[in-house]
Amino acid sequence: MTQIGGVTVTGPSQDGDLTARTPARRGSALLLSGSLGMGHDVMAEACGASLTRRGWTARTGDSLRMLGGRNGARGEKVFRGMLAVPGLYDAVHFSQMRTGGKLAGLIERTSSRYVVPALREELSTTPTDLVVSIFATGAAATSRVKAEFPGLVTAVFSTDCCVHRLWVHDNTDLYLVTSQTAARYVRRFAPNALVSVVPTPVRTPFYDPPSQEEARAELGIPGDAPCVLLMSGSWGLGPLVESAAALSGAGIYVLAVAGRNERLAAKLTALAERQHKVIPFGFTDRIPALMAASDLVVTSSGDTCSEARVIGRDLLLLDVVPGHGRDNLQKELERGHAEVTNTDPVSLTRSALACLDRVKPPSHRVAIGPQAWEQAFDAALAQIGFGAHW
Repeated sequence: MTQIGGVTVTGPSQDGDLTARTPARRGSALLLSGSLGMGHDVMAEACGASLTRRGWTARTGDSLRMLGGRNGARGEKVFRGMLAVPGLYDAVHFSQMRTGGKLAGLIERTSSRYVVPALREELSTTPTDLVVSIFATGAAATSRVKAEFPGLVTAVFSTDCCVHRLWVHDNTDLYLVTSQTAARYVRRFAPNALVSVVPTPVRTPFYDPPSQEEARAELGIPGDAPCVLLMSGSWGLGPLVESAAALSGAGIYVLAVAGRNERLAAKLTALAERQHKVIPFGFTDRIPALMAASDLVVTSSGDTCSEARVIGRDLLLLDVVPGHGRDNLQKELERGHAEVTNTDPVSLTRSALACLDRVKPPSHRVAIGPQAWEQAFDAALAQIGFGAHW
């Protein structure tokens, strides 16, 4: 294990030591995301922007769409269906995906049957030097086609705390993860993998939010009133309407974000007509300002947590995302300035009121600057022969 430019790098690559592959160079990159929520797309955007700053050309592909037509929609429908049945996704994740059970192997083989031809065509059409898989389906397919494209370098980037079996494949040159726990889960399946632990990248607007006073003035929220931001990913998972009603009933202003969930957005709008301390939003790019206006961010585990920490807001976490979401919730609690609550309105409101009593924003204790990610990403690229000067 070595420290290079702030990056923890562990183990040699399975394909040998890539540090001597070539001199520093730039090229063309393909980022393989997946359209389940927004987290994968946000990470793909961050990697693409960083590569572009280094003189690369970067494009993004959707691994689910590579399944083809109805198969991609069916994949999302199956995932949503598992989330809707209490305990089902937990069972699949903890007994199969985290351990590499037979069902995990079946999922991998079935998805690759469709994604591999599409990926092969993409790589044949557009010469590519680097593929970064930010979705497990893309990682599996890339491993299968790598040998057909001499010189192709492959990487995987996962922000999950416990990287499950579908992320880890023989032909991956580099794994980017955001915790030492994740690095060890990679090595559970690939003991000799090259792993770099990097900060979670955060989008630029979060580093330059308005002041709390400015944000509240724009929203019409009194400066001395308690205020929380309530959101749960782009799907709006969990009882957000009931939670918003209970919080506002306790005298708290609630900035309630539905994400891309149009049905939830309509319900929040209707609630706001009755309870005027609820301020509803659908899908919005104003999250930095909403965080700035709030005293506390109530959300599910995910990359939103890193954004809140950059702005300087403590977290109250909803335990609503099963499987990998429960793993990631524990990671966020360990990182600090976060509490967890049950999702029934009474428990959530009690927890929120207690947090508001203890926490007075902003907190500068956990915020990091954008250079931390850039330096770590640069050092990681150097490990696979793509050192850059930017």
